[in-house]
Amino acid sequence: MLLTEDRDGVRTLTLNRPEAFNSLTTELKEALLTALTSAAADDSVRAVVLTGAGKAFCAGQDLKEHVALLRANDPAPLSTVEKHYNPIVTAITTMPKPIIAAVNGMAAGAGASFAYACDLRIAADTTKFLMAFANVGLTADSGAAWTLPRLIGYGRAMEMMLLAKPVTADEALRIGMVTQVVPAAEVLPTAHALASRLAAGPTTAYAKIKEAMLASAGGPLADGLAAEGRTQAEAGGTADHREAVEAFIAKREPNFTGR
Repeated sequence: MLLTEDRDGVRTLTLNRPEAFNSLTTELKEALLTALTSAAADDSVRAVVLTGAGKAFCAGQDLKEHVALLRANDPAPLSTVEKHYNPIVTAITTMPKPIIAAVNGMAAGAGASFAYACDLRIAADTTKFLMAFANVGLTADSGAAWTLPRLIGYGRAMEMMLLAKPVTADEALRIGMVTQVVPAAEVLPTAHALASRLAAGPTTAYAKIKEAMLASAGGPLADGLAAEGRTQAEAGGTADHREAVEAFIAKREPNFTGR
């Protein structure tokens, strides 16, 4: 259902329902939330990669499970946003270390939204992003109404939401939706290489950058300045900052420990 692998300070989380394009059942959503929470709290993990098994990254909500529950008049489908999707996106965006989406194929609905919430996105050249909520009579969830306009602008995000038109990998790169596009076989190695580089960096500083960016993304300048002041003071008190300054003076490479 969900695979976990640790290597060189990088934890890779793999959605593992390839036969269903890694669509999200209740069990998988709960497993992913638990895994993200665990990665955030584990000091040995200094970067995270989120990917999918098989040919898809994640097709979004498992509609077979969804419709079965609707037919049974089960209230679960109507509470999954609050119970699962919102906490998952919060865990991704507030992860105190970098998190990279290795988008190995189709990313749709909540699956695409998880990728948008990550800090960086490496996409296969075969990838398509699809926001098809309107096609099933629903609105956006999993943070897409907040993250997507900040990546590509309000107008393009509205077009994706209303028209449910797929965006190819090349177009996603052109409009700033993804960081890099590579052949499908190179997605995970590229994401791992980038994550390993970040895992060797100043982890606390990365966490403070994320805090400042989140605080500033939708608030007034005064709030952004206050967040920068607080996070800069906190980062300035770390061993990694002292090490970087000493390394600069000594004209050597810094040895970051993440503290």
